[in-house]
Amino acid sequence: MEDQLGRPVPDKWVKQAALLASPALAPHIPPTKRYNAVNLKSMLAKHQMVVIKPVVGTGGHGVIKVWKTNTGFSYTSQTATLAFSSFEALKSSLDKKRKNRPYLIQKGIRLAKVGGRPIDYRVKYVKTEAGWEYRSMVGRIAKPGLFVTNLSQGGTMVTAAEGIRRSLSPSLVEAKKQQMRDLTVESTRMLESRFPGVTQLGFDYGIDTSGKIWIFEVNTRPQ
Repeated sequence: MEDQLGRPVPDKWVKQAALLASPALAPHIPPTKRYNAVNLKSMLAKHQMVVIKPVVGTGGHGVIKVWKTNTGFSYTSQTATLAFSSFEALKSSLDKKRKNRPYLIQKGIRLAKVGGRPIDYRVKYVKTEAGWEYRSMVGRIAKPGLFVTNLSQGGTMVTAAEGIRRSLSPSLVEAKKQQMRDLTVESTRMLESRFPGVTQLGFDYGIDTSGKIWIFEVNTRPQ
């Protein structure tokens, strides 16, 4: 079973480092730092909004959106949004949510939306005896009230074409799908060279309001 599933690489930090080594991929990866107080403060000052997530984790669990406000800071976890008047109070609350697990801080991307709900994309790419093959390319629309799009958290699945058409423009469907395929091929090349034995990859892509594609993460045991 281990051979069929391929090599697991659960650490998001090391997978991202492998992708950043490619000049073609680096511009598509949101700026990311390890979670600590200094990095959180500087990332919020620079980007205004960030997403923090566990270094090891799946399904959107533990993902928190954090942003600056006119009066301080706020974060959303699941459906709950809390406000803080100081950075210290924000950090204290986040540390309780984090429970000492290592986290990453990633620049927040303002995703294109469908009916006011964020959408991102999952591309599943599997290695067979004949080579790498696409198994699916779908859009995932967040459940109303949530910012994470995971199907396990109530997200709605649509075809990638439908998602691009409804969130951006029908004229961009083929170009954006091809760009995701190109990024998938290059990412797979980098990951396979760094982690021999990977055979299943699930790519999470986001397209922002300007139409730029971002690589959020790659799963080696995609659901």
